[in-house]
Amino acid sequence: MISLAVVGVPLELLAVLAGGLGAIIGSFLNVLIYRMHTGRSLNGRSHCLSCGRLLRWYHLVPVVSYFALRGRCGCCGAWFTPRYAAVEILTATLFALVVLMAVDVVEVMMLWAIMSVLVVIVVYDLRHLIIPDELVVTLVLLTTARAGYWAWLYLDSTLPFLATAVAGLTVAGFFFLLWYLSGGRWLGFGDVKLSFPLALLVGSSGAFSMVVLSFWVGAGVSLCLLGLSTLARRLRGKTPVWFLGRTLTMKSAVPFAPFLVAGALLVFFFHVDVLALFSWNAT
Repeated sequence: MISLAVVGVPLELLAVLAGGLGAIIGSFLNVLIYRMHTGRSLNGRSHCLSCGRLLRWYHLVPVVSYFALRGRCGCCGAWFTPRYAAVEILTATLFALVVLMAVDVVEVMMLWAIMSVLVVIVVYDLRHLIIPDELVVTLVLLTTARAGYWAWLYLDSTLPFLATAVAGLTVAGFFFLLWYLSGGRWLGFGDVKLSFPLALLVGSSGAFSMVVLSFWVGAGVSLCLLGLSTLARRLRGKTPVWFLGRTLTMKSAVPFAPFLVAGALLVFFFHVDVLALFSWNAT
């Protein structure tokens, strides 16, 4: 085990540096999200989708360039979607949080990889309403490796690992039942597959809270978006929500993966325990 303390740098400074690295990785993830399943190589240089000109290096500084250019192309002035900056900021935040909670360098590397895959899954599902199988498989491998690493290094027993695996299968079975009973109307089968590695991430003790929080977050966000979309239509006509690219109604399909991931991250980083919340309210 290589402890983070060995580095000799204050943890807060490490978190800041990790955030900077996360912003850079987030910039790459933007390219991956845009070019995934398009047949385009990841090696090509970034260019403006409006004027087609290649972007210079100072147009591509993560987060900084977007705000410095006020969200516009530095060549033609065309608007860039806020999603680019949002992905970079989100990845930077997750990378910093990982450093603040991880115990050694190996776990940091594993969790950075896991968080990167989660960011791609969330944004891809928001854009296309689908979760690519290769991303889910990658996430299963990474979360299984991390669960096994913890069982080997800290717990000296296979029982916690088996309990986590059983919790993952139970959560996946629950979502499979919802998918089956609704004929795929309540959630997609990709969400069923995604729930398993997320349960492996939060562990057996956090699986129940993850499920409950995902529904709470989903209900809250959906109601807010529906209200904003209704207000926008009344004020300006049909105005789409920027990250979905369409107008929301009560019958609109809203991707569930972002809510599922949000529930998992709330449990993983902030140890939110739904049962404890109910117990506190009862007293």
